[in-house]
Amino acid sequence: MGRSDRTLTDWLTFPLSVLFFCWSFVTNAIAMPSQNQPIAPPGGFIERLTASRFYVELKVRGSDSEVDAIFSDCQGGSTTQEVVEVCEVTPQRWGSKSARYGRLQRTKVPGSLKTSNIVLKRGMTQSQTLWQWFAAVSEGKWADQRLDGSLSIYDQAGQERARFEFLRAWPTRYQIADLSAGSSDIEIEELELAVESFVRVPPA
Repeated sequence: MGRSDRTLTDWLTFPLSVLFFCWSFVTNAIAMPSQNQPIAPPGGFIERLTASRFYVELKVRGSDSEVDAIFSDCQGGSTTQEVVEVCEVTPQRWGSKSARYGRLQRTKVPGSLKTSNIVLKRGMTQSQTLWQWFAAVSEGKWADQRLDGSLSIYDQAGQERARFEFLRAWPTRYQIADLSAGSSDIEIEELELAVESFVRVPPA
């Protein structure tokens, strides 16, 4: 049958069939998960945690106020595996034809763990707890002032989904934000902590 022999019904059915095929292809492509995208568990989905829903638990000695544990920012919190390069001479021939051995071989092996400092920020209040903690360390009592703390991250439903613990922390820097007579910003109190360990643990 030639193009001129097609009826009106044929001309209307042909575009609709092509449209249905294209729509089926698009929906199947959307429903097919990507190889880099994690598959959601049965009956739920994997929620991406936001950086704004967190809580730092740090009980400073001499503090009975809950406001001392409220921070607006938490920076740092990283653990690095140092790399050690070992250089050795192997029996492989290297250099001139008369050389029997002497080829250098470098091997990278894991070294010690290095933990970065943690910086905590909060709006300044009349509480002097953080400053007194820093002052006690500066007076030479740092061994007795080391504390353990934790960092919890919550989902949108308020459930703890990720938890990190930092051990034997002590303040190494105390700082306040710049002041200005023309500013209406909240004054920020900043404390930098030196920690010996930062590990991820199962949520409580």
